[in-house]
Amino acid sequence: MKPSGIPLAMRDAFLAELHRRMAVRSDLFFLSADFGSPRLDAIREDYPDRFVNVGIAEQNLINISLGLALEGFCVFAFAIAPFLSMRCFEQIRVDLAIHAPQRPINVNLLGVGAGMSYDVSGPTHHCLEDLSILRTLPGLEIHSPADAPTAVALVDGALARAVPKYFRMDGKPLPSLAEQVAPEEVHRGFRVLRQGHWLILATGFMVHRALAVASGFAPGTVGVVDLFGIRPFDEAALIAQLRQARGILTLEEGFIGAGGLDALIGQLLRQAGTHIPLDCMGVVGGYLFDQGGREVLHAQAGLALSDISARLSAVIRRWDPAASLEHPHEP
Repeated sequence: MKPSGIPLAMRDAFLAELHRRMAVRSDLFFLSADFGSPRLDAIREDYPDRFVNVGIAEQNLINISLGLALEGFCVFAFAIAPFLSMRCFEQIRVDLAIHAPQRPINVNLLGVGAGMSYDVSGPTHHCLEDLSILRTLPGLEIHSPADAPTAVALVDGALARAVPKYFRMDGKPLPSLAEQVAPEEVHRGFRVLRQGHWLILATGFMVHRALAVASGFAPGTVGVVDLFGIRPFDEAALIAQLRQARGILTLEEGFIGAGGLDALIGQLLRQAGTHIPLDCMGVVGGYLFDQGGREVLHAQAGLALSDISARLSAVIRRWDPAASLEHPHEP
C-alpha cells in the first residue's frame, strides 16, 4: 500500500461522509460539545433540526445522546478526545456500557485529539489514557484509525451496529496510507501495510511512525500492522498474522504498562499459547510539560524515530544474534 502523500484530517473526512449520509438517513442526529469545524458547519446549516451544540458540557453530551438513542436515533457525539473519554467516564459507563446489554443504543463518540496531536496545548489536552480507560468497559467498541480513508471506511459500521462506540481521531491532517481500506480489512479490524520477519504493531498516529522506522531497515526485515479495530477485531486472523513474525514490537502514543495496546496484544498472545517474543514501546516518564511540537514531545517521551529504531535493532539482536540488519539508516 502506498500513501497518497496528501495530508487529510480524518475528522473532516468522517464528517463529510456523515453529512452525505444524513441526506438519506433521517434518523441521524449530531451533537457537539461546543467543538466545531468547517465540515460541521455544513451539517449544522443543512440539518438544524438534527444538530445540537450542548456547550462545554461533555457529561451532558452523553446523557442527551442516550436519550436520543432510546428514541431510535443513531447519534454522533463530537468533542475533544481527552474530555470526551475521561471527563465523561461515569456517564459512558452508566448511560452506555450498562444500558447497552438491555436496549439497542447506537451512540457514536467522536473524540478528536488522540495522543499528542494537540501538542502545544499541554498535558490537559494530551490524550494518553483513553485506550487504557475505555477498554475496561464491556460492550464498548473502540476504533483507532490512522488515516482519513480508514475513518471513512468505519462509517458503515457506525450506522449499522446499535451499540456504543468510541472513535479516537488525530487532531492533525495525516497522509493517507492507502486510497481506501478493503472491506475484508475493515471486517478484520487490522491491515498489513508492510511485510517483514520482525513486526511493528501500532495504532493511530504511531502507524506512521512505524512505517518511517521500518523503511530504515533492509527490505523484508521489518513489517508493519495497523490495528485500527481495538475492539472488536478478528482475533484468529491477527494471531495467524502474528505467528508469522519472529518477534513483535507494539508501538502506542499512550502510557506504557497501563492497560493499552501493549496489554491487549500481550493478553492475546498468552491466550493463544504462543511464545513469540514481544516488546512494547509507549510514553514513559509521566506527563509532558515541555513546549514544542510532537517531535519535541516524542523525544522527551522516548518515542523519537531514533529511539524506536535503536530499540527495535536491540531487541532483534537479542532475539536473534545472527540477524543481519545491514546497519539500518536513520529514518
